Parts: sequence; structure tokens; C-alpha cells
Amino acid sequence: MIRPEYFIEKLRENGIDCFAGVPDSLLKNICAYITDHCDEAHNIITANEGAAVGLAAGHYLATGQPACVYMQNSGEGNIINPIASLTDPEVYNIPVLLLIGWRGRPGVHDEPQHVKQGKITTGLLNVMGINYEVLAKEEDKAEKQIAKAIKALQNKEVFALVIEKDTFDAYTLQNVEKNDLTMSREEAIQMVAAALGEKDVIVSTTGMISRELFEYRTAMNEGHERDFLTVGSMGHASQIALGIAMAKQDRKVWCFDGDGASIMHMGSMAIVASKAPKNYIHVVFNNGAHDSVGGQPTVGLKIDLPAVAKAVGYKSVYSVSTKEELLNQLTDFDEAPMFLEIRVKKGNRKDLGRPTTTTIQNKEALMEFLCK
Repeated sequence: MIRPEYFIEKLRENGIDCFAGVPDSLLKNICAYITDHCDEAHNIITANEGAAVGLAAGHYLATGQPACVYMQNSGEGNIINPIASLTDPEVYNIPVLLLIGWRGRPGVHDEPQHVKQGKITTGLLNVMGINYEVLAKEEDKAEKQIAKAIKALQNKEVFALVIEKDTFDAYTLQNVEKNDLTMSREEAIQMVAAALGEKDVIVSTTGMISRELFEYRTAMNEGHERDFLTVGSMGHASQIALGIAMAKQDRKVWCFDGDGASIMHMGSMAIVASKAPKNYIHVVFNNGAHDSVGGQPTVGLKIDLPAVAKAVGYKSVYSVSTKEELLNQLTDFDEAPMFLEIRVKKGNRKDLGRPTTTTIQNKEALMEFLCK
């Protein structure tokens, strides 16, 4: 494996000292090292991957030095526009180093949302005209690949290092941002789910929220037909929920969102509010972290999400941080669309499972339920 300190030092020796992106589980160790060894001006966890490319472009314009953008391969879709219309040689010709975690690599078992993305990871790079290397797991071999990447950057090219599982040696994040909140996300999910009506449906975002919701239904011996588990498509659960709410106005539709996911495409909140669905409840479980990919921080607890919701036009806006406050709020619904922020502590239980039904089974069960 490659030591994180070795990899980052090689980049710094060649003038790359600015990092930006969205954390990934395969990059957990390297992202943790960057967080501990770069100040806030040189490591920016962005709202989405496309924004990170924009930030890297700005850094280059100001300093003449390329930046490194890290992401899961699911983020390739978000970078296509700025890569094609900003950094491309036929536009502004701006060099960027991409560090891409290769989830779902063909031949390696992974979750269903990663399978297609894994198949097209390198193909998308080819289509965008980006040269790349699958980073070796031995430091002497990796050093030559890094040198190749640096040469490409010096020629003002975008270059990608594609990262397989177990490429980087273990590193534990030291500068952990803690909060004094006492309610766990799983407890909050259980309380909200228990308050739903028989016809209500939930659209839950990717990561721990969908996993915890699935396990709650299982523990209660309930079916899963009322829940759409958005295991991929980070940041888009609110729009899936909006589509259902507008088509099924006789049902309450709940979006179970995360702080990182809601920030990733925050503009979607304005669209929800503008359509003013009277059966829409947007719940954001806010722990200020990308919990599913190593606990890297978001700005969720540093900003006022309810104020954003109110400003864009949600009819009712609330924020709670204790079980007592949440219980009281769940018995006092106001005009929708409603926005409910639930502030929770970081982390999840170690034995948390994953959905045992397939994505197709999930879809078909929900569609059948919605037709009743």
C-alpha cells in the first residue's frame, strides 16, 4: 500500500498543495491525512465535485499551480460540464489533477448503485479526453505514475489517478470535529418513521439514512413498500420526492435527506418551495459530516439550513435537536411544504446492515403501493 504522507509529499514537491472535492470511502485514508495536514485554505470539501473543479481553476488562475480534486467515481457526472467547458484545451486550457475512487470496478463486488458507474469510469475519462493511470499499490511504481501525471499538468492537461480499493495505507483522522448533540440519527429516523400515516411514503437519500430506515422496517416486521431507498444519486432525493408528491397529492411524501446531500444540490430546495406541494415534508438529518465515507466534515452545522428553507419559500420551517423537541414537533404539523432540520450526533452503530432487497424489488414494491 501507499503511505498517505508519501503520496501527499510527492505532490507537494511538485507544487500541488491545494486540495478540493467530495470525500469517498476508497479515499478515506488519504482524505483524512489531507484534512489533518492542510489548513482550511488548502483543503476545501466542496458542495459537489463540479464545484471542486471550478475551485481548482480559480486556484490555478491565482497561483499558476494546479490543484488536486478528489472524488468518488460517481462524481464524474458532476465534473463533465466544467471539464468540457472550462478546463478543456479548446476553452481555457487549465490543468487539474483528479483523484478518483473506483467503486464498482468490474470483477470486484460492490453495491448496486456502483456497478454501472464502475463499468464506465475509465470510459468517461476517455470521452472527456482525460489521460489517466490506475494508481499502483507499490510506492516505487506509483512514483513513476505520479511523475507522468506531473508532466501532463506541466503541459496544462487534466490528468486522473484512478484509485482501487486498498491502495492507500491506513490513516485515522485526528482533527475530528465533534458536536455536543445527544440524539443519534438512527433514533431520529425511527421516531419520524413511526409517526407516518398508512398512506405516507418516504424517499430516503443515499448512505446511512437509507440503511437505517431499512433496518427499522425489518426490526418492526414491516414491509419496505412505502420507502424508496435512493442508494445512489446523491443530492437528488428531494426531487424524486417532489415528483411523487406532485403526482400523488392525496399522500404525504417525506424526503429523508442528509446535510451533505442537501447541500450538494441546494438549489433543489428552491424548486420544491416554488411548486408549493401541500403534501411534502423535507426532513434533513444534520450531523455536519459525510458519515458514509469516513466522517469528513460538511458545513451543515455551521450554516442555517432552516433559514435557507424559509428564504426560498417553504411554508413551515423547524429545527430540533432533542428527542423531546422532535416528539413534540411530530404531533404538530403545519402547512406544507414543510422543512424540518433534525440535528444529530455523528456516527452509526458498527453492525448496521445493508438492504437485503434489490433496487428493482424496491422500485416495484413502491410503485404497487402508490397505485393502491
